[in-house]
Amino acid sequence: MVTTRLPSAGFSITIRIAVTADASSIGRLTTCVGEAGAIVTALDVVDSDPSHVVVDLTCDTADSAHADQVVKQLEDQDGVDVRKVSDRTFLLHLGGKIEVNSKVALRNRDELSRAYTPGVARVCMAIAENPADARRLTIKRNTVAVVSDGSAVLGLGNIGPAAAMPVMEGKAALFKRFGGVDAWPVVLDTQDTDEIVKIVKAIAPAYGGINLEDIAAPRCFEIEARLREILDIPVFHDDQHGTAICVLAALTNALRVVGKRMEDVRVVVSGAGAAGTAIMKLLMRQGVGDIIAYDRKGALHRGMPDLNESMQWLAENTNKANYSGDLPGAIIGADVFIGVSAPNLLTGDDIAKMADKSIVFAMANPDPEVDPREARKHAAIVATGRSDQPNQINNVLAFPGVFRGMLDASAEEFTEEMALAAARAIADVVGEDKLNPTVIIPSVFDPRVTPAVAAAIRAVVRGVPAPANPAATPESELDRAPEGIF
Repeated sequence: MVTTRLPSAGFSITIRIAVTADASSIGRLTTCVGEAGAIVTALDVVDSDPSHVVVDLTCDTADSAHADQVVKQLEDQDGVDVRKVSDRTFLLHLGGKIEVNSKVALRNRDELSRAYTPGVARVCMAIAENPADARRLTIKRNTVAVVSDGSAVLGLGNIGPAAAMPVMEGKAALFKRFGGVDAWPVVLDTQDTDEIVKIVKAIAPAYGGINLEDIAAPRCFEIEARLREILDIPVFHDDQHGTAICVLAALTNALRVVGKRMEDVRVVVSGAGAAGTAIMKLLMRQGVGDIIAYDRKGALHRGMPDLNESMQWLAENTNKANYSGDLPGAIIGADVFIGVSAPNLLTGDDIAKMADKSIVFAMANPDPEVDPREARKHAAIVATGRSDQPNQINNVLAFPGVFRGMLDASAEEFTEEMALAAARAIADVVGEDKLNPTVIIPSVFDPRVTPAVAAAIRAVVRGVPAPANPAATPESELDRAPEGIF
């Protein structure tokens, strides 16, 4: 059996195999794996004797069932003994993905006396006299809480706080890798809005910012709004604001490529949850021509019954023509389709009915709203959330730099102006001379992205113009040091 899905590193396995020691044995193994539709990425000899050789064969598969099929086809080969199969993704998660390291060596009594008692008491009293010094003299200066109740994890749904931990750990690792921000998972065994607000308020003194993650709509809107009201540190819901920033950045460049203006285009957004709502609000703030919001209930329109508060707002502030039909009908003549919903809602034929030089952002993961290969037959630009497709729209382009900038500038809140500035910074990293239909957004590994976003955020907080070349002059630790304390 050859799978119809593409192999990826997310389903990489290592198979320990003993095989007869003849000249063609290794070749037979790699051929078998290739015929099963997997991709061999490594082959290491771990042991041998005059009659056998033991190898670790590593390959990318498409999913767990495909991995099982690859192993079965190897086991069916003459002279092959499959001894062990390891899922490399699970191996990577053994014991978790993050740890705490001390910045202080504590090599002798002198250092211990300053880092802990008696010297630490002086610092405690300084903060007691001036609580604002906690931002300068504790981890609060560079630490973010990644808070989740596990109610809307990836596309997996309400799987609870323990099952959400691997995602929150990964988020913390991304914060550190891309923004130099220390982040820690805070998963809560409650989905009661009042209790979540109370808990986050209680732990906030230790953190310089709160990143809400994978909390289901519409509760996430109320939780964010209430925390913003009561806390003096930024509250950022990445599923909303990070996604919206990246989509606006990608759309800004996509419109540059096709030669259209934001105020002239009609956009259809599939998905009116946390991400979709934030995307639409930010696009409206940027002056988009018109938007139709589509969700499970249908196209949101005035007079539609039984809408929650968020959807009611969208129904009253979008969809100028008050369209009430289905999704394929909504995108007829539309310039832009943005999907943050569910897989396989549209076909290539549907995309063919969009406006000339259409733009398709199909971001449902792992399977998008429309097959990207079919969409490219008709759309001028196609983007997805997948790493194995061109134009990946990934939140890691936004949140590390956003928090880096807010922490640097001791921001007390996250604002819409920051979101717009971050989107502009991400879009401009590509450079108009580099833009084309397959490059509308920078790589997540582009080292210029985080400094550009952080500089844009600092400029908004401080009310000054953003530097022309932030990557060349990033803010240093000395720049962030409080006066009089070295």
